[in-house]
Amino acid sequence: MQHIHKYDAQGKQLCCTQEEKINLIANKQLKKELKEVGCCATDEPQHNEHSAEDGHDHSSDSDSTFKMFLPAIISLVLLLIAIALDNWFPQSWFTGWGRIIWYIVAYVPVGLPVLKEAIQSIGKGEVFSEFLLMSIATIGAFAIGEYPEAVAVMLFYAVGEVFQSLAVKRAKANIKTLLDQRPDEVTIIENNQPKTIKAETVQIGNIIQLKPGEKLGLDGELLTETASFNTSALTGESKPDTKAKGETVLAGMINLNTVAQVKVTTAYTDSKLSKILELVQNATAQKAPTELFIRKFAKIYTPIVVLLALLITALPYFFVENYVFSQWLYRALVFLVISCPCALVISIPLGYFGGIGAASKNGILFKGSNFLDIIANIQNVVMDKTGTMTEGVFKVQEVILKPEFNKNEILQMVNALESQSTHPVATAIHNYVGKVDSNIKLENVEEISGHGLKADVNGKELLVGNFKLMDKFNIIYDIDPTTIVYTLIAIAYDKKFVGYLTIADSIKEDAQITIDKLKALNVKTTMLSGDKSTVVKFVADKLSITNSFGDLLPEDKVNKVKEIKANNETVCFVGDGVNDAPVVALSDVGIAMGGLGSDATIETADVVIQDDMPSKIPMAINIGKQTKKIVWQNIVLAFAVKAIVLILGAGGLATMWEAVFADVGVALLAILNAVRIQRMRF
Repeated sequence: MQHIHKYDAQGKQLCCTQEEKINLIANKQLKKELKEVGCCATDEPQHNEHSAEDGHDHSSDSDSTFKMFLPAIISLVLLLIAIALDNWFPQSWFTGWGRIIWYIVAYVPVGLPVLKEAIQSIGKGEVFSEFLLMSIATIGAFAIGEYPEAVAVMLFYAVGEVFQSLAVKRAKANIKTLLDQRPDEVTIIENNQPKTIKAETVQIGNIIQLKPGEKLGLDGELLTETASFNTSALTGESKPDTKAKGETVLAGMINLNTVAQVKVTTAYTDSKLSKILELVQNATAQKAPTELFIRKFAKIYTPIVVLLALLITALPYFFVENYVFSQWLYRALVFLVISCPCALVISIPLGYFGGIGAASKNGILFKGSNFLDIIANIQNVVMDKTGTMTEGVFKVQEVILKPEFNKNEILQMVNALESQSTHPVATAIHNYVGKVDSNIKLENVEEISGHGLKADVNGKELLVGNFKLMDKFNIIYDIDPTTIVYTLIAIAYDKKFVGYLTIADSIKEDAQITIDKLKALNVKTTMLSGDKSTVVKFVADKLSITNSFGDLLPEDKVNKVKEIKANNETVCFVGDGVNDAPVVALSDVGIAMGGLGSDATIETADVVIQDDMPSKIPMAINIGKQTKKIVWQNIVLAFAVKAIVLILGAGGLATMWEAVFADVGVALLAILNAVRIQRMRF
């Protein structure tokens, strides 16, 4: 069957590349270590078929680290013996064809796989690959009698490839072990008896018994009155989170102090943790512009390098008086080895993968490496107020109603109407009034975006919302809402103004730190909210937020963001990721706060902060900046070293040994630099 190349949405080739090969090796190694079933799972690039010659082995120990290094070890031993026989212990038999065969045998373990890859790539239409460059360079070295250097070049290339595979595997393992905290087995209650079974076999509706110190294997509903959990696997924070009966608890949470029972509500593969893990592992599919440029550059760069190598060999014949073919061929081969772009095509994706892993470790999920690049250059952070900078937990402070109305009757009607909403204000009213009176019949219930709720009760119109709702329905009121700092909930019944409730929300404890850190990063801050302007201004002034606007409808928020973008400035919007969908879509980066409790936020936002801590906003920006810095360090390092050695090689001043350093050495340095980000503290 004829092979057809696969490409992603950005036009990047997905198969027949060194990156694909290294990812395949890393994935299989990781699966063996984690004792997963099968090495050909969906996270590996797929091929039409496996052949006996493609190096694909399903045996239990085929991908051990030792076996990965074994060909290089064999070649190294044979090469060292050959060098010793050449220089220190000369033997009469080690000459002529005997010497050549020895070096060929030393070359085969590391060279044959690369030659095979080059031939297969050519057969599939990908002529100018890294494999071809190394094949031409080493075969050419053999042709001019530079046997030790030919073996050494391919040996170091093979060792470099193993180290690259191990680095990629480690980066993936760090993320997988960080996030996939589910236990393999769980204890369920069956016929009033505990029974231990495999986590993936648990059915929805089963009851899990969780002892102190045990991790929850699946999402569910807490049946015990109260229980405290460590949520660090999901949020990056080890601060205990106490849950009450009926609340949702998630896979990966660790029970802290009492035996708890949880009713399973979600299948093993559909748990929140599974979705987070899938999101992070797929995040590198969305490539950063820097990465896309390097890929396109490498595709053009490689054939140009081959052409230049041919010119270095042939052109001097016409201009140099004492032209020696082998001398200029050697320079061209050095040029080819130096020019191999592995340092760029492996270390740069690894740098972004490391950035995504570092963010995940801190409870921040990036949906693509492109957002790491964008957030690194963000100039404005525009934030919602409720649930972002404030707790979003409202409490009724005062109930001010006109004396002609029955307070209890009005509050019961308001409570019944607010039960139709999931807004935090509705929760505050419900907590204040209590159980909803089922005798109250609501008709024609309508939610008016940015205003409040409307319904008919006993044939009369009931309005509950902000004072813009009163204005919209021409309700006359005798107070000035701007004189009251608290959030106001106005009530009208039967076309008459009844009164209002005051509701207060508290500022989050790390909100001030967030604003201070954003200012230190030279990021401008703006608060947009549908809440009344006096409340928004009060919170903004307390936190020293640069600009604030209240009484905004969803379309008003869009217009405010458009105004900022009109100044050619980048905008990051932070909100709930669902209600503010139009603003999230308009902004350069949309961050969803409190993603732990909502699958919808993961779908909507570009970045998800898994807890409600706003201090993760400057942390996300800092991770983006550090990732971009490391990526550009690698680019500059690779180009600078290669450029210097290329010039020296073309002039005959650099040997194959310098070429090996410029290729494999720089690649290894760049990889070590790329994985460094996973050890950083933010």
